Amino acid sequence: MAANRIVVALSMLLVLLASSCVVAERTTIDRNGPPAEASAPAPTRAPAPAASAPLVRGDAPEFVGTAVMTDNSFAPLALASLRDRYVVLFFYPMDFTFVCPTEIIAFDEKLGEFEKRNCAVVGVSVDSQFTHLAWKNTPRDKGGIGSIHFPLIADVNKRISRAYGVLWNDEVALRGLFIIDPNGKVRHALINDLPVGRSVAEALRTLDAVLFVDTHGDEVCPANWHPGQEAVKKSADGLREYFSKQGAKE
Repeated sequence: MAANRIVVALSMLLVLLASSCVVAERTTIDRNGPPAEASAPAPTRAPAPAASAPLVRGDAPEFVGTAVMTDNSFAPLALASLRDRYVVLFFYPMDFTFVCPTEIIAFDEKLGEFEKRNCAVVGVSVDSQFTHLAWKNTPRDKGGIGSIHFPLIADVNKRISRAYGVLWNDEVALRGLFIIDPNGKVRHALINDLPVGRSVAEALRTLDAVLFVDTHGDEVCPANWHPGQEAVKKSADGLREYFSKQGAKE
């Protein structure tokens, strides 16, 4: 009997020791986290998409789109048909909105200045040609743009907006503006957010700068340059001369 009692006691002691080990192991795991082999693999971050090449100094993406012309007719308009001129190609989000008509009317009011510089002005949005026409036929005091004198292209399939990198959320075009020279090269690019209108005066100033450097191969246009102001000769001496003249004027 005594021997049986000793065996039972030893068995109970072993059970208690095993339970204590399990509790200790669980406590360690709770404090330190799961063992390394049980951990979920660290999440991997997808690589950022490769940046697209800038359009400036490259060939302007070619396009053909149905446009509402000055006389309100519908006609295909190809960029290639404007190859003998400079082009201001500007995108806007949508017809019958709020900032867009102010920009279009501002371009129309200065259209003669662009034409003096052998520059065509072309507007583009994702609206259809029918919506463009309806907008033109709506008086300005009713939210329309009235009679404007440059073409508006219908980019319903969004291919032109996408090609120029201005399509936002696959829905509408941001306020992109591109100056294209007679050789089909993009010389200037600007993209504004949807609620921020552009300056037509700045577009003209930038066009003047492009025209200047195209006819003065050894000079470049400094900051805030306007026609008639000093340019910079492309040399260290030329820059020193420019700053010297600027200092003399101050």
